[in-house]
Amino acid sequence: MGVRCSKFSMCWIQSHHLKASVLESYDLAENNGSDEKSEWPSFTEFSLDQLKAATSGFSSDNIVSEHGEKAPNVVYKGKLDDDRLIAVKRFNRTAWPDSRQFLEEARLVGSLRSERLANLIGCCCEGEEKLLVAEFMPHETLAKHLFHWENQPMKWAMRLRVALHLAQALEYCSSKGRALYHDLNAYRVLFDKDGNPTLSCFGLMKNSRDGKSYSTNLAFTPPEYLRTGRVTQESVVYSFGTLLLDLLSGKHIPPSHGLDLIRGKNYMMLMDSALEGHFSKDDGTELVRLASRCLQYEPRERPNAKSIVTSLLLLQKEVEVPSHVLMDIPQETESSTQQVLLSPFGEACLRGDLTAIHGILSKVGYKDDEGIANELSFQMWTNQMQETLNSKKRGDTAFRAKDFAAAIESYTQFIDGDTMVSPTVYARRCLSYLMSDLAQEALGDAMQAQVISPGWPTASYLQASSLFKLGMETDAQETLKDGTELEAKRNKNLKV
Repeated sequence: MGVRCSKFSMCWIQSHHLKASVLESYDLAENNGSDEKSEWPSFTEFSLDQLKAATSGFSSDNIVSEHGEKAPNVVYKGKLDDDRLIAVKRFNRTAWPDSRQFLEEARLVGSLRSERLANLIGCCCEGEEKLLVAEFMPHETLAKHLFHWENQPMKWAMRLRVALHLAQALEYCSSKGRALYHDLNAYRVLFDKDGNPTLSCFGLMKNSRDGKSYSTNLAFTPPEYLRTGRVTQESVVYSFGTLLLDLLSGKHIPPSHGLDLIRGKNYMMLMDSALEGHFSKDDGTELVRLASRCLQYEPRERPNAKSIVTSLLLLQKEVEVPSHVLMDIPQETESSTQQVLLSPFGEACLRGDLTAIHGILSKVGYKDDEGIANELSFQMWTNQMQETLNSKKRGDTAFRAKDFAAAIESYTQFIDGDTMVSPTVYARRCLSYLMSDLAQEALGDAMQAQVISPGWPTASYLQASSLFKLGMETDAQETLKDGTELEAKRNKNLKV
């Protein structure tokens, strides 16, 4: 059975050039990175009802981890009436006991506007509820792309761009009187729709009862903070230095270990092995030197944000290549976004986020198998049937534990038993194949699931994921559209 194709093709990828060359980036930095844009919304005080509607009543399905927040604070993805996507941070109820202080802080941070920030566009303060509303960044965190990548490691040129954008964000904030940033880390760096790195605005709020200014891992905490408990501009530079180590190594390593390697002139041991042959020794040395300066024990010996920007501008590579190309992120055009509004499953397929797909399949379980007839002989109800069911159970256990090799083996035993028909088993084995870099086998399972259940959107979504893996972009886009239309039709029927 071949893959169905048609003339229709969603134009996810759009030619898009960087908005600034190195010289223009320097101008941006010199002008405090404001780059004010008229389309940026003014700061708004939302009602609780508005934010409830935007997040489907703060549904757990809308919880996102992309904005670097940890419990007890939660961040939700939401959509306003004008279709703008937003990130809504909902504070623990013991945080911000002084409502006036919360509103004052939110308004001050909300006055900032920069392309280098995931800007704060509003807040809500009703009763015990305190919420912040920011621009939604759809392409997750630096931690995800740097530490937990699936398809390819972050390119050297992109790592340099992340460092520059982050430094420019800090310099801009400093110029606007907001130099203090709390708990700067790889989870606070987010990627916008074009794949450009931005800094979450949430860390700019002055600390309250929602937690400490730094994580509990003392190995990454500025030494002076351990002595005084206060965040200073120099503390932020120290944290920036830890991020440079992250970018160099591809790991979250303690600064003390990184500095030991640097002092011992073993900095090549610090470098991410996935980058071997993709950067010059001189460039690596310069970035290592900058990280070392930022991590000096004495705060006065660390550089300021402006000098960091100047140093990083000289290191930039491939400045004319758009970020979404360096990040291998498909581009959505305005027209395609209007034509097809992707569900969380569709978005995960488009991003190639197999972990998110695993979470969706695990959560849904076997409810989509209901109503599928299985004619079984008397023999099948006895020993053969029991062994078949045991194979499925073993497969499910392995699938939940993310032991995908074992899942493939057990699901194959179930399918070869030829006693029951289950599109969900094919779907789960399909994803297990994808997780094991067996895209052709995955495509076969996704198509078989569609044969069994022709109107099942999951089968189309998994076909799209397999086709993306195989580099069949046009067919993948077509099948993703099919899945989206099937899901929309299904949801409409459920409401009737």
